[in-house]
Amino acid sequence: MDDQHYYIAGVSFPAPPLAPGLYVVATPIGNLRDITIRALETLAAASVILCEDTRMSARLLDHYGIKGRRIALHEHNERAKADEVVRHVTAGQAIALISDAGTPLLSDPGFPLIRAMAEAGQPVFPIPGASALLSALVIAGLPTDAFAFHGFLPAKAGARGNALKALSDSRETLVFYESPRRLDDTLAAMAELWGERQAAVTLELTKRFERVHRGTLGELAAEFAGTETKGEAVIVVAGAAAAPVPDAADWQADLAAQMQDQPLRVAVDAVTEKFGLKRKEVYDAALALKAKK
Repeated sequence: MDDQHYYIAGVSFPAPPLAPGLYVVATPIGNLRDITIRALETLAAASVILCEDTRMSARLLDHYGIKGRRIALHEHNERAKADEVVRHVTAGQAIALISDAGTPLLSDPGFPLIRAMAEAGQPVFPIPGASALLSALVIAGLPTDAFAFHGFLPAKAGARGNALKALSDSRETLVFYESPRRLDDTLAAMAELWGERQAAVTLELTKRFERVHRGTLGELAAEFAGTETKGEAVIVVAGAAAAPVPDAADWQADLAAQMQDQPLRVAVDAVTEKFGLKRKEVYDAALALKAKK
């Protein structure tokens, strides 16, 4: 490429050459200044920039004067293009992958391509940066020591309800992306199923009208009922509360009573299920009770 430069405030900077490989480049989620120098160097030096939508990416690339060749790689063509990209990298090219915003592959295209690169033994380099997932998580005011990202829930109510039910007992903080058209329905479904858990809804992250709404799921469902927000939302929900630890004297008394007129294994199974205990713990207690007789 003749013009492997990028521009900041009108000043031109040369991009150093890249080693052959696929570069997974995080781009801003709203504010164009949220991009790293390394990301700019990578995009400027790449032989090709794979874009989820070339029109969307043009705003960022043109802003920094990056002239590289742009090719669309999206959910409808990524499998077909994967082998072609692998061939180009094998031939010595450096190729960059970006999504419309944030870190590629997180609810965005790219997974089949990365798998193809890995299977071909070709190098893949992460160029880290902005992520709506992490940005929302750190401002939600909920535990961050353990969390699970579930992307977009199903659009249809029945499938969405089933997906939420499957997560009902998850103890870690849960993070979801949601369309502005479905935000109210999703919050209502969460409130109905999960009750008054603490949650947060973040909107317009890193943009001028960035905001975060915190409260219980019921409060948030009421706040957004019948409304349509602008831009993609991130919903962060507290995990399920830990079940109370049953009193040992209570379950052991119940076990002793059940063992009076039932076989040991039947009594153990009944108490294990009733009190939510580990079967081995109940079984050992049953053996000890039997030995005392």
